[in-house]
Amino acid sequence: MRIILCGFGVVGQSLVKLLDSRSEDLYAKYGLKPRIVGVIDSKGSAVNTSGLDLRNLVEVKKKFGTVKNYADTKNSWSGIEMLKNVEADVLIETTASNYKDAEPGMSHITTAMKKGMHVISVNKGPLALAFPSLMELATYNQVMFKFSGTVGGGTPILDYAKNSLSGERITSFAGILNGTTNYILSNMTTGLSFEDALKDAKNKGYVEADESLDLDGLDAAAKLVILANWIMGMKVTMPDIDCTGIRKVTTEDIKKAAKNNCSIKLISSCNKQLAVKPKEISNNDPLCVNGTLNAIAFTSEHSGTQTIIGKGAGGTETASSILRDLLDIRKEIVRD
Repeated sequence: MRIILCGFGVVGQSLVKLLDSRSEDLYAKYGLKPRIVGVIDSKGSAVNTSGLDLRNLVEVKKKFGTVKNYADTKNSWSGIEMLKNVEADVLIETTASNYKDAEPGMSHITTAMKKGMHVISVNKGPLALAFPSLMELATYNQVMFKFSGTVGGGTPILDYAKNSLSGERITSFAGILNGTTNYILSNMTTGLSFEDALKDAKNKGYVEADESLDLDGLDAAAKLVILANWIMGMKVTMPDIDCTGIRKVTTEDIKKAAKNNCSIKLISSCNKQLAVKPKEISNNDPLCVNGTLNAIAFTSEHSGTQTIIGKGAGGTETASSILRDLLDIRKEIVRD
């Protein structure tokens, strides 16, 4: 299976290491022999139609900060140029999420689909801004579009709701979908101010380069859009979400909640309306998880409410979700 990888940050590198360490096992168990034929990062690209050497790729990135120093390859292609000129079966899109115009991810995804390539995206931008039309484009071009790593990282939230609860009608859901804000709010319960809790989260590398994505609830809102479309069959985008972040939560608010045996959490909910807001929730509620954990509770007609909890982010966890999607695509191709 020939793969083009757009984006070679923490997730892209984690994926390459995962594929390298599991190559024999993947072939023996699933008949999957992934061959990365092109990689692009913000400074350049590397191409080899027979397949790039994965270990060398990671070493070059580590040494030079870009893949463009990999051997004598064409190293100045943009993602679009690579997608148009290199034959591949799957695009894996891991560039940074952008909620203004979703570029460059949006162009990568649409170019790949029009060329008949299957797409795996962990970039939330294109899905947050154009989920319905991307699904239509995938159907029109008869390609598969997978994105299980966009919500919950390595925790299979989308898969659980779609497959484990199949036959059920989910009527509503609510959850903590951003580990960074959860970590900050959890730390504030120990008496830290918002500023100190934010500083600690930054020191641990939990905060996005653009902190507003976490603090203003944009990341959580993007995930809510993906869930609402995928699970509830809605046709919504980011502007449909009523979104408030955590910047105005004070230590007084935290103390007041504690007196009621509650904690303040940034809750993304889909009931009659779609909202991301800080809310008081009971400490006895299964949703009330701490640290960087994510949790989501699905309420369905017959089986009541079920909560799934797990790590929301991290390079290795997200890479494992990409591998799950890759195996799903392989299974479908073999079935056809």
